[in-house]
Amino acid sequence: MSKTKLSIPPGFDTASKEQRIAYVQELWDRIAQDPENVPVPEHHKRILGERLEAYRTKPEAGQPWNEFRDKLLEKLQMNI
Repeated sequence: MSKTKLSIPPGFDTASKEQRIAYVQELWDRIAQDPENVPVPEHHKRILGERLEAYRTKPEAGQPWNEFRDKLLEKLQMNI
């Protein structure tokens, strides 16, 4: 993957934070329209491999996503 530096579009630096976030989100949405062509960094693959191996070694240590999500949402609600 080449790391060509792109120029920042005019007005980006003077836009509000919300506008800049919306702009970046729009860029990501365009990239994500073609997910099979989004490169996955090698260190991400390595971490996923490590986590899969940990699960295979001790599956009872994990928990289903829906249980984790519900606990996380509950915890986040407590902090609002």
